[in-house]
Amino acid sequence: MKISRESLPYRPCAGAAVFNAKGQVFVGRRLDTGDEESNAWQMPQGGLDKGEEPLDGAKRELFEETSISSIKLIAPVDGWINYDLPDELLGIALKGKFRGQTQRWFAFRFTGEESEINVAHPGGGKHKPEFADWRWASLEELPKLIVPFKRKAYAKIIDALKPLRARAGK
Repeated sequence: MKISRESLPYRPCAGAAVFNAKGQVFVGRRLDTGDEESNAWQMPQGGLDKGEEPLDGAKRELFEETSISSIKLIAPVDGWINYDLPDELLGIALKGKFRGQTQRWFAFRFTGEESEINVAHPGGGKHKPEFADWRWASLEELPKLIVPFKRKAYAKIIDALKPLRARAGK
């Protein structure tokens, strides 16, 4: 039986755009792709717990995926940004319960040392790794680094982050 896209809701999520002092943003290469050359990099993001505020969710997801806790909020990105899963992933990805994600994004300045970042044993080893590797990237690089079905959403996120980038070094 084919799943109707319209019958599925969006999964509420929060995302963290973490800038270093050079105005580059943190990206992690997803562990579940297994391909170093694939477009499988993304900024930390994940689902909101029931009743969780998006800012709290962004901070939690960031720590659970990267161990990063030394951050200062620059600003939230206005509104929610959606992306849809491709047809071949409907009913499979996101536990088969969602058509895609609706995300609330936040820009943060990284205030710690890079030794704090640990994607292999995130959250002090209390969480399952989601990233195989990480690096700093320019906002302009992001569209070619991410999976194609997230590119339209990332274009909106990048446009919203560009004016905030200058505040990362302050």
